[in-house]
Amino acid sequence: MEKGGIRIKSPQGRWVLFATVLGSGMAFLDGTVVNVALPRLGDDLGASMSGLQWTVNAYTLTLAGLILLGGSLGDRYGRRKVFIVGVVWFALASALCGLAPNIHTLVLARALQGIGGALLTPGSLAIIQSSFARDDRPRAVGAWSGLGGVAGAVGPLLGGWLVETAGWRWVFLINLPIAALTVVTAARHVPETRDEGAAGRFDVLGAVLAAVALAGITYGLIERGTAIPLVAAIAGVVLGAAFVLLEIRRSRNGAAVSALVPVRVFASREFTAVNVVTLIMYAAMGVVFFLLVVELQVAAGFSPLAAGSSMLPVMLLMLILSPRSGELAKRIGPRLPMTVGILLCAGGLVLMSRVGPGASYVLDVLPAVVLFGLGLSAAVAPLTATVLATADERYAGVASGVNNAVARTGSLLAVAAIPPLVGLTGAAYTSPAAFTSGFRAAILTSAAMLVCAALLTFVTIRTNVLRAPERKAACNLDAPPLEPCEPAEEARVRP
Repeated sequence: MEKGGIRIKSPQGRWVLFATVLGSGMAFLDGTVVNVALPRLGDDLGASMSGLQWTVNAYTLTLAGLILLGGSLGDRYGRRKVFIVGVVWFALASALCGLAPNIHTLVLARALQGIGGALLTPGSLAIIQSSFARDDRPRAVGAWSGLGGVAGAVGPLLGGWLVETAGWRWVFLINLPIAALTVVTAARHVPETRDEGAAGRFDVLGAVLAAVALAGITYGLIERGTAIPLVAAIAGVVLGAAFVLLEIRRSRNGAAVSALVPVRVFASREFTAVNVVTLIMYAAMGVVFFLLVVELQVAAGFSPLAAGSSMLPVMLLMLILSPRSGELAKRIGPRLPMTVGILLCAGGLVLMSRVGPGASYVLDVLPAVVLFGLGLSAAVAPLTATVLATADERYAGVASGVNNAVARTGSLLAVAAIPPLVGLTGAAYTSPAAFTSGFRAAILTSAAMLVCAALLTFVTIRTNVLRAPERKAACNLDAPPLEPCEPAEEARVRP
């Protein structure tokens, strides 16, 4: 793999960061901008509560199911090339979303959007990891995480403004000019990088198994109540187990087909642990971003713009604090910032559970979102840096893809499972009392999940992990999958 040496303060470094943040930010933005439009598009297209869930989850489903393949494609054929293809695909699918005549077409178009996201999202982070000089990477990752988080947080604000002024279809059409700017910037300023040692055919069967397994489980959770969804969920679990066994077999030396997820990427127990933390954390976040802006409109009587604006403090806090959080984690280690940050997020959700009919923004909403934003600012950048620091550098795309897949899977399953469990089904989003009852139960459940994630972080993540030596690329794949590889002396990360 080509060794990166770009400095973050150089003109090219700024352009690389701008292009990757703009592209991945478009995908993050779309993950939240749609939520504020759900009540309006639901009324316009005659959708049920499950239709709203599928509008969110169709995108997350293909994103989570194919993002591993997207990372592998970038490592093999060039991260810049696959990133640009993903941006163009995403833009075309966004146009189809904006023109959708019914909920079924919209859900299909959202699934196509997810494919584009699966190509561009892992590529953006892998470009940073492989392009920047080693001692600039934590800061670059911190800036990427913070600005990407800002894009996700500004989504509801932008979505609310677009819904009120231009209509809900423009929450999708806005992606077209952003995509055009991203493509031009990446083509001119981003260097091409790839894994020069990649060999073997692609694991298409693995990608299909992963996507179909997630689809079956998601269908079973959303459309529960009859035999068909139950069978789909069971089939999804079985196919998920088959995917794991297939990847273990294909990770063996001499396999003709390259594993979608090489076993050696899990050689670090901390890499495995931080991905479990990611799963839980993003599951809780998915519930918050799905339900809060709907609750503010349905129960509290906020306009779409006011509901979207409620998340503005999160955007500002992440913009200001996330790069600093990345630097702090580099100095003192990621365990404390991540643990404290996740606990602050949980506290923010406890406060958020008070939101209901007649809620005041200053008294009920603002304290909750400020605490939640402080927590995200403290936790997200160290989490992302830890994921990359505990995986071998040659698997930058795969490690990024795994972590992104885990994050999207957490959100996907939580948005599918929790609303029906707390009574948010049918036309619940048209009843303030019914929606508020379910909203409070869902938010408190998410807070409890975050407490578990914080405890897991504290007991599994080492303080000095960002200063740890990198793993050798040539590990013994005949050894037990979780046996750590010996560190290469020349690959040590200097203080």
